Amino acid sequence: MPLLNSLYIHIPFCVKKCIYCDFFSVPYDKALAMGYINSVLKELELRRESAGILRTVYIGGGTPTTVPTLALIRLLQTIRDMFHITPGAELTIEANPGTVTREMISALSESGINRLSVGVQSFNDKELTLLGRIHDFSEALKSVATARHAGITNLSVDLIYGIPGQTLQDWAHTVSTAMELSPEHISAYELTPEKDTPLHELISTGKLEKPDEETVLGMYSHAMDRFGEAGYDHYEISNFAKPRFQCRHNLNYWNRGQYLGIGAAAHSFVGNKRIRNTSDILKYMALVSQGSLPEEEVLEISRVDAIKESIFLGLRKTEGLDIRGFRENLDIDLVKIADRLIHDELLISDGTHVRLTRKGIVVSNIVITELFTLLGLD
Repeated sequence: MPLLNSLYIHIPFCVKKCIYCDFFSVPYDKALAMGYINSVLKELELRRESAGILRTVYIGGGTPTTVPTLALIRLLQTIRDMFHITPGAELTIEANPGTVTREMISALSESGINRLSVGVQSFNDKELTLLGRIHDFSEALKSVATARHAGITNLSVDLIYGIPGQTLQDWAHTVSTAMELSPEHISAYELTPEKDTPLHELISTGKLEKPDEETVLGMYSHAMDRFGEAGYDHYEISNFAKPRFQCRHNLNYWNRGQYLGIGAAAHSFVGNKRIRNTSDILKYMALVSQGSLPEEEVLEISRVDAIKESIFLGLRKTEGLDIRGFRENLDIDLVKIADRLIHDELLISDGTHVRLTRKGIVVSNIVITELFTLLGLD
């Protein structure tokens, strides 16, 4: 039986692309979307022997909720028909507040969705407009109420800090509003101006300016403090959850668990291979219609790559790296290797794990790079 226990479906359509987004997405077109869904169903058929017992299913994008509800229900039913989903599995769909209706969420819930991830990003209309979001503050609040009325009891809210023009007071308001809504899970990401995005162009040409580094670090610290006080477990660098509501699908990624990705630009991790599907939608649809897998890149993961991934992904989690696992599986004395970083209070060892300190979290990329160097992996 294959070891894959997570399934990801990429739905790349958006009403409007946000200025910071570098995920693969295209403008919504109903005819193209319906044809694409048919191709996704075909790819599922082509790969039905690849997955084992599914413990998580995640439908992301893009904005999956731009697609007609009946098409999403058909997708969910096909997944259930083709794969074995364990009782109590986590089934997530992403949604934009501007595309959520009670009827849609109720129908998806009846079809098996039990976790909703809402891309709120901010509870400030000025910030939402700057980011290019299609919703406003009132729609953000309404989307959460809609999800609750539809019976969703595992709700995740995405937030962004470090937005141009954003002050610590602005961020504190967003954090407070999020806590008043009491979602089971909160993701808080620093805004990153990725290359080839309008945001990167606007910042590089001086038309927009991010808050200074000290302010951004203050925003992150504020989130850690307030969410912690409210009972949220800070289980990953950017993620906070109430007890028992950690995102199991993402934890599988961070634990280097294997997973199957379906759709244009979707990624899979199978055996020791990382696989990327083509991001050309028309090419994707043509390939699967011919019965061919739409893979554009297949990378063999070497032992060095695997160690690097284990460190990079493991240190994202606040529990950190398993000392015994590194010693027994890789013959690496992690505590000895990381001694200087521990002395500098960037890492800490509790006897079973090595993890980032609060000081280390805010410079995690530097710590990880230095650890690679100490291990001779650079």
